[in-house]
Amino acid sequence: MKDVSVPDLTGKLAVVTGGSDGIGLGLAVRLAGAGAEVVLPVRNLAKGAAAVERIHASVPGAVVSTRELDLASLDSVTALAEILNREGRPVNILVNNAGLMMPAVRHSTVEGLELQFGTNHIGHVALTGRLLPLLRAGRARVTTMSSSAARSGKIEWADLQAEQRYSAVRAYGMSKLANLMFGLELDRRSRAAGWGIVSNVAHPGTTLTNLYASGPNLGRKRPSPYEWIMRRLAGVGVMVQTVDAGLLPALYAATSPEARGGRFYGPDGFGQFTGGPTELAVYKPARDAADAARLWDVSERLAGVEYATL
Repeated sequence: MKDVSVPDLTGKLAVVTGGSDGIGLGLAVRLAGAGAEVVLPVRNLAKGAAAVERIHASVPGAVVSTRELDLASLDSVTALAEILNREGRPVNILVNNAGLMMPAVRHSTVEGLELQFGTNHIGHVALTGRLLPLLRAGRARVTTMSSSAARSGKIEWADLQAEQRYSAVRAYGMSKLANLMFGLELDRRSRAAGWGIVSNVAHPGTTLTNLYASGPNLGRKRPSPYEWIMRRLAGVGVMVQTVDAGLLPALYAATSPEARGGRFYGPDGFGQFTGGPTELAVYKPARDAADAARLWDVSERLAGVEYATL
């Protein structure tokens, strides 16, 4: 598999959510290795400290730090943004990577949003919006992580928070579709308003991370079979790839001079399960411009941000 050639990022500031493990950690190692200063907003500060140690072990001399962030709390998002805005350092790369997948029963964010929609999508809408001055100053590249689950996703306009009927799979697919629509719409709005931000979207294919354990085990009395199944598939080399491979589409989208805004990147292999990074056709549910504008307006309201005023 062809690797991504990352340009020299010396002097650049990169912010990667979900960087305490998995793809976020792998991305942080690659970005730091190219010379970027890396900030890891994490929910668990102990895991964040361990991640910093792992980055230093891989990249001696790396400039990397953690900040506290719980994307399921808009107050936490606001607090992080206030700290970074006070520090005043322009952000050159933002990777909206953190996420939660398929809790067995419905859980809520602090604000009462369905946990997957609230964390995966609304939390990142709020963070990106509140960092907008720094992103504009850094003429940033923003890469939002979606999933192949967005291909069959649907925005449930009458039940966005799954209060009437909860399905773990449906709610996850909707959150990942929302990620895809947001990343593309952000690029359209940046070009229209002259923000100078390049926004695109990536998905990692089927990559073995703790996403398959942490979410599916939430609210269960017995362990979910997802992680066991994924490990068995990985063990025989079927439709599952390593973190080092899975991070490549996002790394390409976030750093390659050839990766454009308003585009969708993912694996080039069969079914988009595995493979090297390539530009993908945008999934059909994400192509409707009116739906994208409608979701943007709803998301701004739920996130408590209004991009045009920031």
